[in-house]
Amino acid sequence: MALFTDGPIATIEELADHDGGVLQVANTESINLTRKLEIAQEEIGVELAALLPQMKSFDGQFAGDSRPLESVVVTAPLRLWHIYHTLELVYRDAYYNQLNDRYQAKWKEHVELAKWAAEKVMEMGVGMAADPVPMAPAPQVQVVNGALAAGTYFVTAAWVNSRGEEGASPAARAVGVDTGTTFQASMGAAPGNARGWNVYAGTSADEVVQQNASPLDPHEVWLQPAQVATNGAGPSGGQRPTYLRALPRVIQRG
Repeated sequence: MALFTDGPIATIEELADHDGGVLQVANTESINLTRKLEIAQEEIGVELAALLPQMKSFDGQFAGDSRPLESVVVTAPLRLWHIYHTLELVYRDAYYNQLNDRYQAKWKEHVELAKWAAEKVMEMGVGMAADPVPMAPAPQVQVVNGALAAGTYFVTAAWVNSRGEEGASPAARAVGVDTGTTFQASMGAAPGNARGWNVYAGTSADEVVQQNASPLDPHEVWLQPAQVATNGAGPSGGQRPTYLRALPRVIQRG
């Protein structure tokens, strides 16, 4: 699971999955869906930042200090909250553009759905990572002398913390390798809590596998051997929550 601050929680495709007409509405009304996703996430972030210091963990302990938004893990209810709140903003704008009753009905529907999802986040708990490790940047990949079979390979990476927990990975990037060469990968500056990194590679962007047996040192360069491992684990998708912080509460909006 990604962290709240890793990037966009939901995608335009997910908006369309939940509302089949949103793409047409956005096109007709000249609404920038990418920007609406960003605004919705910013607004949810403001609400969470205000609530986190008040939240109580299920073990009965109160947070004595403010929990940074960077520790929030994107759980399924939080993703739904983002989707529905974005759709709420889209149909609100569409309604005020045209004062169309159909848009108003969709706006009100998504206000209620966003409120429902927010309540589920509060009731079930906000997922928190005790030692949050951010999404890694795309690794720096170079073609060098070697014996890897010629072809196109896809490479990505993830930071690992002292607990062995892996952060999210960016989309795999392609690198072309000719006969008599291979590729090497390295990372830039590591976050303060990163104790290593894992490298993933494969012949398809959707089927990359961990190539290193154990986490590499943050400054270590990975030189791809003559073969690309095809059996093994893929990227984890990010950290799972270490614990939950709950504050049953109905968020009033709309």
